[in-house]
Amino acid sequence: MLSKKSNCPVPFDQQPLNEYLLLKESFLFSWSVSSKNSFIFGFLLLFIVLFVFFSIFLAVFNNVSNFSQFFLLNLLFSNTIVLCLFVRLYLGWSYIVKRLMSATVFYEESGWYDGQVWIKTSDYLIQDRLVGCYQVIPFMLRIKYSCLSIFFTFLLFIYLVLYFE
Repeated sequence: MLSKKSNCPVPFDQQPLNEYLLLKESFLFSWSVSSKNSFIFGFLLLFIVLFVFFSIFLAVFNNVSNFSQFFLLNLLFSNTIVLCLFVRLYLGWSYIVKRLMSATVFYEESGWYDGQVWIKTSDYLIQDRLVGCYQVIPFMLRIKYSCLSIFFTFLLFIYLVLYFE
């Protein structure tokens, strides 16, 4: 349900609410706004798939004789990819929430050289800020806490790899 308002000079695909709706429908970002159980299941499934992939990769291309080092390297590589994914999710949603919460919208009519700024009317501002506060920020907090937990496990894996070396 994309919104087209007649009194808004911003092009349709650059309006913050429409950017939010389009991002919410994309594959990667729709996973981040799904239910909590679906989010956790998808995260664990992704981690297991990456773990199996890196297990095969390390078994074929690396002669690691110590199983604990092999296991920890595998966890480290899998965790790195998942951490990068969560950083990408957080950066995408933070861009959208910045545009939703801002009182002005920077937009380009036909190219990079003719940027303009539109000051939102009170109706647009209230609607965008409500969407930002109650629909986007809770998912950003979920992603932020997930990213922090992955980062701390990443540090733990680095410590363990260095300890067992």
